[in-house]
Amino acid sequence: MTVLGSTGSIGRNTIDLIARTPGRFRVEALAGNANVDLLAGQALALRPAFVAVADRRAYRPLRDRLQGSGIEIGAGPEAVIEAARRPAEWVGASIVGAAGLQSTLAAIRRGAVVALANKETLVCAGDIVMSEVAKSGATLLPVDSEHSAIFQVFDFRQKNRVEKIILTASGGPFRYYDRKAMGKITPAEAIAHPNWDMGAKISVDSATMMNKGLEIIEAHHLFHLPEKQIEVLIHPQSVIHSMVAYVDGSVLAQLGSPDMRIPLAFALGWPARMPAPAPRLDLAAVAALTFEIPDTERFPALQLAREVLRAGGAAPTIFNAANEVAVQKFLAGRIGFLDITDIVAYTLDALAPAPPASLDEVIAVDGQARQVARDFTRAAPPAI
Repeated sequence: MTVLGSTGSIGRNTIDLIARTPGRFRVEALAGNANVDLLAGQALALRPAFVAVADRRAYRPLRDRLQGSGIEIGAGPEAVIEAARRPAEWVGASIVGAAGLQSTLAAIRRGAVVALANKETLVCAGDIVMSEVAKSGATLLPVDSEHSAIFQVFDFRQKNRVEKIILTASGGPFRYYDRKAMGKITPAEAIAHPNWDMGAKISVDSATMMNKGLEIIEAHHLFHLPEKQIEVLIHPQSVIHSMVAYVDGSVLAQLGSPDMRIPLAFALGWPARMPAPAPRLDLAAVAALTFEIPDTERFPALQLAREVLRAGGAAPTIFNAANEVAVQKFLAGRIGFLDITDIVAYTLDALAPAPPASLDEVIAVDGQARQVARDFTRAAPPAI
């Protein structure tokens, strides 16, 4: 097996599960970004054949830490792609953002079982990725808790009997804030998710509900359903992770504690199931499960995502790229919370490239969108 993004939140949870089942998995390759201490520690514990670090500046420190281990080391984006190409049957694709696209595609093209925790891959290049899956015979196992939940209760043999799928959302920490209060949200507040332990970027996406917009697009590709058959429902307890409604009125749901090790264990053990150390769900203690319709006026990212999915072509690539830039700006204190969605909408309006027909064209559109988003300025940016 190979873990791409092993030093991130999903990657660390994957490593935790591997460590709890000694002898079950043989690690072929690990890939991280720049956290040399953590990556070196993982490598020395798991003894992969190859370790890649995306940040070239981290090569020498990593080499020094692994000297004498016999582990091959590579640096730079091309080394991460090389890690994906190594002969592992199972690949965890958990590099955050569009940066994970090329390595994920490399694993897909050789027919691997790919546990996909990188939703941006399908948002940026869904048609291309799914075409490559069909060509290579690769298997995509969704790791996002929502898509994993749907995968577990979706009857692929009777897809025409599915009425709709229902993505649940915690609503994030600001679901009752008015627009004025949202304008004062700080990065520290935005990354403090009430239910899930996630990285900064994903936590901000949850707070804006941009993550749910990305998940609508991802679900469209994973389950081959049109936008109108994908619903979003606020579920603050994060116990029901998503649902599938069938034409006979049945609604099947997957429930569990809000712990990413549950969908990860499903992907690691598939097609069987393996133990996971997540807290067991106690419905009596939870006592009540509540649901709300999302407010698209306060959280316009949801409606924007639906428009993007209907538009198709390059729009999803632009949508994702602009959001990544906007979140970076927000976390750096350069823009306000409400500016994130404004930047995405502005970038979508500013660009109208032809639909990308290849990975190179996706990368080109992604670059154009990032530049437009970086150049976006407001007349009077709010103070953070």
